This record gives sequence, structure tokens and C-alpha cells, in this order.
Amino acid sequence: MRPAAIDYAPSRAERRNFQRVRVKIYGRFMLEDRTEHAGQVVDMSPGNVAFRTDRSGAAGEKVIAYIDHIGRVEGVITRTLSDGFAMTVIASERKKDKLAAQLTWLANKHELDLPEDRRHERVAPRNPISALQLMDGRQYPCRIIDLSLSGAAIEIEVKPAIGVQVTLGTMRGQIVRHFEDGVAIEFAVIQRPESLDTEFNRPRT
Repeated sequence: MRPAAIDYAPSRAERRNFQRVRVKIYGRFMLEDRTEHAGQVVDMSPGNVAFRTDRSGAAGEKVIAYIDHIGRVEGVITRTLSDGFAMTVIASERKKDKLAAQLTWLANKHELDLPEDRRHERVAPRNPISALQLMDGRQYPCRIIDLSLSGAAIEIEVKPAIGVQVTLGTMRGQIVRHFEDGVAIEFAVIQRPESLDTEFNRPRT
């Protein structure tokens, strides 16, 4: 006799586990030895995350990550990669539903090419002289043409490739556009007005 068929309907969260979204968002993670490290999420679903980082834990190791636009995520490393690691996400179905909504927003934002800075007023800082730092530590002087809560346009002699991670002052972000005299940067997170005021409008000593 043939065995009876098992009718199994996966939950919404289980189905969404496989809907991976390619993203470029920053984050930090803590390993079991309680050391913290910076990284970049390059691929994520409500059930899995792929981190690009210089430091990786071991398979089976528990991880607590804090990801920009997403928040706190807990999980376990499933495999190590040449430039990072992949981890599962341990969360309730409600939490995974929320992650699915957040990832959908990020995917649509990327697909429509709508940088956040277009939604915020741009202003010229009182002190426009700053420095742009690349991930490898190289720094270049620059002049801020204008900035908003979510990005900045700067005049600079070098032009890092679009998508390159940079730091302007203390604000992390990535290059999103080139123009004749410089580049445009989108911050990793929406800044608070007081943060920009402290960073770019304080008197220089």
C-alpha cells in the first residue's frame, strides 16, 4: 500500500524564508566571545543573512547582529564564506513578517532608485570643510556642497566607485552618484537634525 500523503502547508514566515533580497546595508554583530565587529549585509531573507566582513565566527556559533534599517537580529552561523559568513535568523513568525515588510521596502527603494536624500531638505553647512574616509583607511579632504538628513553632495578630487562604502566625518554611507566636481553620498541611516548640527555646524578649533 502507498503511504497516505501528508498535507503540509508552510506558514507565511516559512515561505518568506526563501525570498532573498540583495541589499547593501551596514551592521555590527557580536560573537559568542562578546567581541563586536562591523560588516555589511549583502543578501537577506526573513530567515537568513549573508554578512560581508573581515571577521567570521565558526559554524554553529550564536550571533547577535544590529543591522541598519532592520534592527536587532539573532541567529546561528550556518557556514563561513570567503569574505564573511551566512547565518540563520531565529525569530517568531510575527518578527519574520516584520522583517519581510522591511526587506520589501528596501528592495523597492533599490529597484526604483530613489535615494532617501531626495525626500529631505538640503542645506549648506556652516563649516563645509570635512574629510572622506574609505574602508581601507585612506582619507581625502573635501568640501560639503549641501547635505540633508540622508545624504550629502561633496566636492572632492577623487571619485570612489558607486556603491563604495565611505565615512563623511563620522557619518557612514555609500557613494550613489558622480557629478563633475565630486560625488553624492547616501547615509547608512537617516540622521537626526541635532547630529548633523553637531557634526557639521560646530565651530572649528
